[in-house]
Amino acid sequence: MPEGDVVWLTARRLHEALAGRPLTRAQFRVPRLATADLRGRTVLEVVSRGKHLLIRVEGGLTIHSHLLMEGRWQIRPAGPMPRDHRVRVVLANTERQAVGQSLGLVELLRTAEEDAAVGHLGPDLLDPGWDGGLAAQAVARLEEQPSRAIGEALLDQTRLAGIGNVYKAEVLFLRGVHPWTPVSDVPDLPALVELAHRLLDANKARHGHVTTGDLGRGREHWVYGRAGRPCRRCGTRVERAPQPSDVGDRTAFWCPRCQPAR
Repeated sequence: MPEGDVVWLTARRLHEALAGRPLTRAQFRVPRLATADLRGRTVLEVVSRGKHLLIRVEGGLTIHSHLLMEGRWQIRPAGPMPRDHRVRVVLANTERQAVGQSLGLVELLRTAEEDAAVGHLGPDLLDPGWDGGLAAQAVARLEEQPSRAIGEALLDQTRLAGIGNVYKAEVLFLRGVHPWTPVSDVPDLPALVELAHRLLDANKARHGHVTTGDLGRGREHWVYGRAGRPCRRCGTRVERAPQPSDVGDRTAFWCPRCQPAR
């Protein structure tokens, strides 16, 4: 599932391609929206909210989509309709065409009612107002469930929005925290949340999640995807195990020496 920085970058590229121009094509290939017609309406803006995408159009309407595991939006020059069974949405103007493939969720909402779709989310790690109190809100939401394993809590989008399995593993390694540590036992929880924000913010404008500072292929991560291989810091074998999340089990990665169990 794409992390919050990938969704943020997708929103920016959709905004650049569509915002400020009327739609010449707006086709929904999902049964409940088959008759929806947004042609002629101007796209006002495209924003991300955690892992959700909101395309706001003239007339107080919002196209809400979620990529889930396999979805993606592609930006192409304006042209013929794509012939691909995976396509769920096509939005185009005279210059660009945005094609949503394998989207896990597509719905058309009134903009005034967006909270029905995303109001349950915790503070967005890439919200422009992060430094205005959202960090403290995210910490408070995590602390509401003190006995919950921190690795599980970080993936709960109602606590804070945007972290996926990559950043969960990397943030916990960098803070020296075992994935099954109860939230109440995490040393300096605000610092852990702030590190998550900094990592997503540093990666939001590029492809890939680099947490080591090394852009070389295969050297981007400390422990994520490195089970059975030596820890980059101490040489201990990196472990892995399934850990629950709000969207099913995910694999936790950790170094037993750098992240000792408490």
